[in-house]
Amino acid sequence: MSRFGMYVKFTAKPGQRDNLVNILMEGAASEQSTKECELYIVNVSDTEPETIWVTEVWSDEEAHKASLAREDTREAIQRAMPLIEGVEATKIRPVGGKGL
Repeated sequence: MSRFGMYVKFTAKPGQRDNLVNILMEGAASEQSTKECELYIVNVSDTEPETIWVTEVWSDEEAHKASLAREDTREAIQRAMPLIEGVEATKIRPVGGKGL
């Protein structure tokens, strides 16, 4: 199977970016022990004050789906939803490079 990745652009509600970043960073911390999660990076934009980008690389798409079914992930999603104005996700297939 090939790796699975995503670029996810979150637009936070006004004034909620840092709170949403904190929830996403909890998610990053919880994936530290998940060997199928090869990369989970939370990024903020210097030019768009409500924008957050998450870059994810997983061993395969099934591993990503399994992570979304975990209780801690579902709870974090519930806490994040009221802070989110919009979400755009782009699925990608990582093929290599530095860091992979």
